[in-house]
Amino acid sequence: MPRYRLDIEYDGGPYAGWQRQDGPRTVQEAIELAIKAFSGETVSIRAAGRTDAGVHATAQVAHVDLTKAWRADTVRDALNAHLQLAGDRISVLAARPVPDDFDARFSATGRRYLYRILNRRSPPALERGKVWWVPKRLDADAMHVAAQRLTGRHDFTTFRSAQCQADSPVRTLDRLDVTRSGDFIEIRAAARSFLHNQVRSMVGSLKRVGDGAWRADDLAAALEARDRAACGQVAPPDGLYLVGVTYGGDDDSPTSD
Repeated sequence: MPRYRLDIEYDGGPYAGWQRQDGPRTVQEAIELAIKAFSGETVSIRAAGRTDAGVHATAQVAHVDLTKAWRADTVRDALNAHLQLAGDRISVLAARPVPDDFDARFSATGRRYLYRILNRRSPPALERGKVWWVPKRLDADAMHVAAQRLTGRHDFTTFRSAQCQADSPVRTLDRLDVTRSGDFIEIRAAARSFLHNQVRSMVGSLKRVGDGAWRADDLAAALEARDRAACGQVAPPDGLYLVGVTYGGDDDSPTSD
């Protein structure tokens, strides 16, 4: 049974997250329906990251098993045709055959996220739903210095959702960088895996450093508290993007940050 890797981008705004569920439309459901429309097969696909409602992706990865060996470009083009016909804000960037032991989720050796803050007095017009608008001036340099207190291997209980189903709150955060470009602040995070709401929780706490409510020591104390109540606000999903998934130590996705 041929297995295909799918590289996918999507606007998460209209969807109730990646994972199929009863009720509102999800990204997984939309792609599975597109697969059925072109192949006639009812399938279940697995992704590298189960993004939440409103979270976007420029480089999500999923895999699917089909009974027929299709040309890779046919899979890509057929899926995009049916997704567009359904009015979905999803694009399959590439499809390629992969070995049977490739698993989009469990074969991944790293994931990268980008969080975008629009930091100006005026609200977004063109970027609405794609950024977190923070009108108060933030100190991006202070945010970056504080962010380094979170890198490394830690118990991230403070920065995990109460609904997180991970067996352990311990994760190794390889990178957490904060930079400013004009009115935009970008926060880039990299790790092998993340806890539920971890990136948004860290961003919300870093925002407190940026607006002067916290110092770097306060952020470190929140981490050491291992208590969800010590976390700052959870940043909204609008500004979060899955921008890269690494396999076998190499990032061979068609798009990256």
